Amino acid sequence: MDTALIRKNGIPLYVQVKNNILSDVQSGVRKPGEQLPTERELSERLGVSRNTVSQAYQDLEADGILVSIQGRGTFICDRDDKVRFENRRDLLSKVIDVALEEGLQLGFSIEEFVDIATKRAQQKAALLHDVQVVFIECNREQVEYFSRKLEFGGIHITPLLLEELKDASQKERSILERARLVITTFFHLDEVQQLIGSSQQVIAVSLDPELETIVKVARIPQEKRVGLICKSENFAGKVLNALRQARLEELHVSVHTDADAERVRAFVGSQDALIVSPGRRREIEAYCKRKQHVIEFVFQPDVASVNLLRAALADTFRH
Repeated sequence: MDTALIRKNGIPLYVQVKNNILSDVQSGVRKPGEQLPTERELSERLGVSRNTVSQAYQDLEADGILVSIQGRGTFICDRDDKVRFENRRDLLSKVIDVALEEGLQLGFSIEEFVDIATKRAQQKAALLHDVQVVFIECNREQVEYFSRKLEFGGIHITPLLLEELKDASQKERSILERARLVITTFFHLDEVQQLIGSSQQVIAVSLDPELETIVKVARIPQEKRVGLICKSENFAGKVLNALRQARLEELHVSVHTDADAERVRAFVGSQDALIVSPGRRREIEAYCKRKQHVIEFVFQPDVASVNLLRAALADTFRH
């Protein structure tokens, strides 16, 4: 974890910090249950900002490598569930224990508690299934991909393009009227709220480039010709902006949004490596006549956004 960071290799510092911690865990240098330095301590030790360490810790926590316990610190998770520290399963068990104890005090038997809890869970599951959620974004690649990515617990999310919202037909208006919740990105929050008014609750999520995607792109030699193939200029702009934020702007990236098969084939043949929008890797690989690296550029909602969405959906149960 204390391995010196390389500042001019194109790989973001937080990615290097994360990879160093992962390496320590996989090699056994860091043991399950071991406490890590605080964000401040590690940032001072490595000579980076605290935000850099915080991002690395958050990503590792989302991946189930670390667990953060309020008031105690950050620890290496036990991958075999024999960890001595609290984790999500432990916390849920404690909640159930409290509910069970209160149920017994109210005069219910354990069997009655199990029956009531099971029926209540089934009711909640049915309610979740009936919840109508709409995800609004400005480009087809992201709106379809993230509508699938954000689904959980049986909730179905209907994708809707921002342009479709602006020119809303009866179909789009009907979808919005039935929606219990509308999701968009922070970039479009104000515009979406203006378009739909105050009739529906709007939740904004933050979409970040997937860590693995950035690492793959960072490994492309700078002298290589890199082609970006996607359906919209908007998505291309988001990818190029993400590369700039990751300090990978020295890569020379050419953009191709034309859907014509022959022009796509010709463009693929002129590039050394290819970046493609989600779901198009196999399609583009079929055009490759030589060995070319094809990378899907994937954005994902951050952990805080997913937790916020879960909380908003839970709140619908109480109304």
